[in-house]
Amino acid sequence: MEITAAIVKELRDRTGAGMMDCKKALTENDGDMDKAIDYLRKKGAATAEKRSDRSANEGVVLTSIENGKGEIIEVNCETDFVARSEDFLSFAASALETVKSSKPATVEELLQLEVNGLTMEIALTETVGKIGEKIQVKRFANFETSGVLVDYIHPGAKLGVMIQIEGGEGDAVQQLGKDLAMQIAAMNPVAVDPDSVSEDLKKKELELYRQQAIEQGKPENIIDRIAEGKLSKYFQEFTLLEQTFLRDTTKTVREHIESIGKDLKVVRFERFQVGA
Repeated sequence: MEITAAIVKELRDRTGAGMMDCKKALTENDGDMDKAIDYLRKKGAATAEKRSDRSANEGVVLTSIENGKGEIIEVNCETDFVARSEDFLSFAASALETVKSSKPATVEELLQLEVNGLTMEIALTETVGKIGEKIQVKRFANFETSGVLVDYIHPGAKLGVMIQIEGGEGDAVQQLGKDLAMQIAAMNPVAVDPDSVSEDLKKKELELYRQQAIEQGKPENIIDRIAEGKLSKYFQEFTLLEQTFLRDTTKTVREHIESIGKDLKVVRFERFQVGA
């Protein structure tokens, strides 16, 4: 069968693969469109397998907020060049839309969902075949609230934040959300407040400070007090509400929130940074 430009274009339109790859797939399969599509999928699977042990430390963070619901997702690849490519960004956007529409609980569940007749896993494999790099959906999070959701994507889309505030609404609360999202992006807090820090992290930090005090030769009867003091300082530096507010360093984030509204509460935030 003659492999015409028209049939090559049809295969390209159906798969998104490169023209030369489409022509080769059709040639290898005597012009049979279905077999050529299967050939390209197998090629993508082979590429994915070959690159499965590669590091994927580039990529993008994308967000969406609509009608009190929000999503944030991180999708990785190997190089910044691919992270800016149309094929990669199209897959990342599709993954975000699937999280938005189907609310999967895990990445594994997301990859089994179907979009346009293909699972996300197959779509990922086909995209790997097209671009020749490892791709992975690293993580995502869903938000839902009757309060306020605000997102922030740092220029370059390597860092994104989503924050949930309850207890008020309006322009002042939206501006508060923007300011806090940028604070989170810059200062990388581990939790909203000290009470939100996991017990495992508290124990880990306390043990670290106790060990430091022992190595410094501090008296045994004050080691625990020293460790507790350093833990309090850790909370000031690494929990959002205790941090110094970057836009007004005369007060803490907690004090700034209270100046906007006594009933306002930061319920939750997520901060995704590519490669972190």
